[in-house]
Amino acid sequence: VQLQASGGGLVQAGGSLRLACVASTRTFSYSTMAWFRQAPGKERQFVAASRRGGTSHADSVKGRFTISRDIAKNTIYLQMNYLKPEDTAVYYCAATTKNLITSVTTDLGAYDFWGQGTQVTVSS
Repeated sequence: VQLQASGGGLVQAGGSLRLACVASTRTFSYSTMAWFRQAPGKERQFVAASRRGGTSHADSVKGRFTISRDIAKNTIYLQMNYLKPEDTAVYYCAATTKNLITSVTTDLGAYDFWGQGTQVTVSS
């Protein structure tokens, strides 16, 4: 399984970006897919997840970021609005064949597959 992330770039504070992550197999039509991010010198942290029961978002991005999924295209998206400099990080998509319960979706170890990451830089 391969995950291909795209859509990162340089944007000014207050701007928007849309990330996309395509999975190479339709196995993930009924599983959990998520976005994580890692800033320089920091641990990788949960951003948002899409599972069969719905979606969840980290408190730091609620109201600004929205995860969505196109099952037909085996793709998840992360719409990022009102970006802040502290959102600067490499964003990774992750996936698993398991439909995780919400409390587990934030756990890096719960995911079996990871994309290569896409850089998001927000200037002040």
